[in-house]
Amino acid sequence: MTVGKGHIELAGIYKRFGEVTAVDGVNLHIPDGAYCCFLGPSGCGKTTILRMIAGHEDPTGGEILIGGEDVVGLPPVARRTAMMFQSYALFPHLSVRENVAFPLRVRGQGQAERFRAADEMLEKVRLSELAHRLPGHLSGGQQQRVALARAAITQPRVLLLDEPLSALDEQLRIQMRTELRRMQRELGITFVHVTHTQMEAIALADLVVVMEKGKIKQAGDAREIYSRPHDRYVAEFLGGQNVLSGKATGAQGGNVTVGLQGAAGLCVTLEPGRRVALGEPVDLAVRRDDIILRRPEAGAVPEGWSALNTRIKAIEYQGLFVKVMLDAVGEGEFVAYVAERDFFSDPMQMGDIVVASWVAERSLLLA
Repeated sequence: MTVGKGHIELAGIYKRFGEVTAVDGVNLHIPDGAYCCFLGPSGCGKTTILRMIAGHEDPTGGEILIGGEDVVGLPPVARRTAMMFQSYALFPHLSVRENVAFPLRVRGQGQAERFRAADEMLEKVRLSELAHRLPGHLSGGQQQRVALARAAITQPRVLLLDEPLSALDEQLRIQMRTELRRMQRELGITFVHVTHTQMEAIALADLVVVMEKGKIKQAGDAREIYSRPHDRYVAEFLGGQNVLSGKATGAQGGNVTVGLQGAAGLCVTLEPGRRVALGEPVDLAVRRDDIILRRPEAGAVPEGWSALNTRIKAIEYQGLFVKVMLDAVGEGEFVAYVAERDFFSDPMQMGDIVVASWVAERSLLLA
């Protein structure tokens, strides 16, 4: 099999620290030139995986291949990986140009050669006019671009980013997401990015890897992960989904009816090959932006829709939409995202009884 220089294969890797298993039998394929985000809460193992790919930690077991080569035991320079740390770690007494050129200085390149390479990299990150400034005279976003240029100047086949946007304010994070994606496409190398922020991963990645307790829960493209989560954990962690728990009360054709406490049976379309036994506990997910809120006097919902009666307990204006929080059915919260214009054409109030409805075939039966 021919693989690209930045193709990564994790084969059954695990990592133990004493009695603690930080990474537990992870298998993953990251294509050459992909932007991959590891996503999960603190302590899920994502940063440990990043450090093992980089060569800062060795796995307790398993294989790590980059470009088809087993790199376990090799130092970072031999792996041709580079890491951009959360703190940036810029030298305060060196200019931007000197900071970017520093890795080439360590490798023994002459000043003229390394400064020429640094100038080319600064042009790519649009910082040429700031080449002679000190890091202390730069904004947070500019400092991050310097750190990115310094990591990329060695022409690594894999660039590793550890929570690179966490120190920035919200507006700057959004701007830098665009910058990171642009740089990744321009450089054409594999980026592996660790984050705990769901929207950051979805906005950036070709491949999103959701982790829990050292294991991969689901890996796929951003739309698949967000719209078709495999299980309750992924659906709730990514957000944007309501998860309801009940029991299968009936089945007909490719559909199953789910009974919930305090609600009529809800119809869910089964995926091909999925079977559900009567009485089996099941979880179903429905996207918050698929929910339509109706007043009870509006009459019956259309055929092919699922519905439940509930009460509004809180309302938050979000600009493009209104977040309407409803009395939970079972565990967890139940939320509708209502388009701003739709909501304010007939505003509802806290305490109102409403019917939450959605097209049945858009709900998803979770594993």
